[in-house]
Amino acid sequence: MSKFKSDKVMPRYFAIAVVLTLIGFAVVGKAMYIMTAKKSYWTQVADRLKRDSVSVKPNRGNILSCDGQLMASSIPQYKIYMDFQAGADDSIGVRKRDSIWAEKIDSIAYELNQIFPSRSFEDFRDYLMAGKRKVTKNGKTGARHWPIWPRRIDYNTFCEVRKLPIFREPIYKGGFHWEEFNSRNHPFGTLAQRTVGAMFGAKDSAKNGLELSFDSLLRGTNGLMHRRKVLNKFMDIPVQSPIDGYDIVTTIDVGMQDLAERALIDELKDPQVNGEMGVAILMEVKTGDIKAIVNMTRGADGEYHEMVNNAISYRCEPGSVFKVASFLVALDDGVVDTSFVIHTGSGVMEMHGRPMKDHNWRRGGYQDINVARALEVSSNIGVSYVIDKFYGSNPTKYVQGLYRVGIHEDLKLPLVGYHPPYIRMPDTKTTDRTKYWSKTTLPWMSIGYETQIAPINTVTFYNAIANNGKMMQPRFVKQLMKDGQVVKEFEPVVLKNRIAKPQTIKMMQTILEHVVSQGLGRKAGSKSFKVAGKTGTAQVADQYGSYHSGTTRYWLSFAGFFPADDPRYTCIVCIKKSGLPASGGGMSGVVFHHIAEGVMAQNLKRSVEDARDTTSILVPDVKNGNILAANDVLQGLGIKANHDWGGSYVEGNPVWGIARKDRDNVTLTHVKSGKNIVPNVIDMGASDAVFLLESRGIKARLKGRGKVKSQSIHAGGEAKQGMVCELILE
Repeated sequence: MSKFKSDKVMPRYFAIAVVLTLIGFAVVGKAMYIMTAKKSYWTQVADRLKRDSVSVKPNRGNILSCDGQLMASSIPQYKIYMDFQAGADDSIGVRKRDSIWAEKIDSIAYELNQIFPSRSFEDFRDYLMAGKRKVTKNGKTGARHWPIWPRRIDYNTFCEVRKLPIFREPIYKGGFHWEEFNSRNHPFGTLAQRTVGAMFGAKDSAKNGLELSFDSLLRGTNGLMHRRKVLNKFMDIPVQSPIDGYDIVTTIDVGMQDLAERALIDELKDPQVNGEMGVAILMEVKTGDIKAIVNMTRGADGEYHEMVNNAISYRCEPGSVFKVASFLVALDDGVVDTSFVIHTGSGVMEMHGRPMKDHNWRRGGYQDINVARALEVSSNIGVSYVIDKFYGSNPTKYVQGLYRVGIHEDLKLPLVGYHPPYIRMPDTKTTDRTKYWSKTTLPWMSIGYETQIAPINTVTFYNAIANNGKMMQPRFVKQLMKDGQVVKEFEPVVLKNRIAKPQTIKMMQTILEHVVSQGLGRKAGSKSFKVAGKTGTAQVADQYGSYHSGTTRYWLSFAGFFPADDPRYTCIVCIKKSGLPASGGGMSGVVFHHIAEGVMAQNLKRSVEDARDTTSILVPDVKNGNILAANDVLQGLGIKANHDWGGSYVEGNPVWGIARKDRDNVTLTHVKSGKNIVPNVIDMGASDAVFLLESRGIKARLKGRGKVKSQSIHAGGEAKQGMVCELILE
């Protein structure tokens, strides 16, 4: 074993340690140099090689009426900004674009003033210069995200701004950039506004109604795109395409909704009524489809607006429309029949120390009447006497009967804000005064007090009577659709197969028909068809829970169905007003009458031959579009059609063209259009226009009804995938 020679080895170790130490100091020194003296250079290099993941928003689905008309659709809106640091610097570090700004600032400010007249030319110029001179946190001059206009703008305005100098340059050269939003457009304005729903514009989130209940389906799924910056250019690399939201088809009929809304507002505005609030619901008997739902509240401006969906959320004491449920329980239990005689006397009867009065007590009352007549004239004494007599010793049986006939049913509606009915069970031991069951509770509950029920529950109960005892869940949405195809059907839901015995239901149907034909509901009737229903007038508490605050408030209602001999629709109309006169039959019944008459008139079917002059030549209007289909229809009608198809076509494929109407015939002219060309869809119907645009990869947005009068993308240009074309229909 050799001996360790320290005099030779140690100097070598020392030399290596010194070299490594010097290298370490050099590395640290270089790092400090890069972090300080060369910081700006390497920051610029990093900015030139940048990769971000960008979320791509899908298009929100449409909300359609039962016959396919648009009730809510998405149209693009934009917030526009300027990046004053965009563009390259020259050799001495001065941004090349500064000279262009100095030259064009006046013309840009002037053009912006023409587009947005509410802000002056001087304000625009000073505002833009303020953004250009702003010093950012990193010490650079020029704002990176300076808003040009504080609010969102539509697509046409966006295109005008995009044409301005500098603004028309590429994003990373000129600096003009934007954020795109899906704005909800309602072609029918405020029609069924609270049921269709609304959006929080600034947040792009659902606010209420069907928009909120079906938000996850309407919203769709975000896509993903990698945005990579190489040198001074960005490359967008799609990773996952966005999935557009589903379209939902509602049960609402636009014509019936408009009819119900106008009828209710006209009555609310009547000087004798001067209503604070009104509700109308129209329901299809067999399916439970809600064809119209109106919620009107008087605003500070004195006009009526849809502010709250009171039809599903406003629980109150329903009044005399509840008497039908009370007598249905008694008749179904067999404790009475329609011939049972009630001694109402002169219209005042003491019930456990409190006077029960009929509405005509000052005129001597109804004396002796049977059960059927008690409902016809809405006798408080008649109903409360029967219920107290046969259920006074066992009120639980009566309340269980109410649960059985469905007036207490939780409808499980798909709308946020729905409140199930509140009908309490007897409890004499509770310390809560609102729940305490006294001897007077039963007679007053039987005539519609001491309960809390929303109009939607009442109309569902009456609909079950019209439907021979089968209770249907109110249906607001029929289908989910994607790309014009039905994805899911929402079938009608039966809540109760039978709310009472068949003979009891038939008995009640007859009584309700007599209420309109010979009782207090005459104003709801019609000369053209039979109507069945029940009036209701109840005194309701004010906002402080008081019934005696100086001004008496009334809840007036009429619930029924028509035609009575073959029920097709059930309807309830409720009005809240202050002071007298107050009549459920005379006020709410009038609205019911107008709705029923209008709905039945819409359903009348007449032959076109009845209105045709046999001595004249009938030449129909033909929309532009698929001229082969138009030709087939014209031949079927026996109308002469001239053809100018100008060339051959593949058998079975549609030929698109224009139709010109002459005095005695129609000329069909073929208009050729390439697959990569934006087609002319003016004067086409909506379905043809949408098909033709979307076959070229262009997304169609519709506004209005009828023929296409204008299109936002001019015909003849190059068609690109993903373009959005807004069509105005009239």
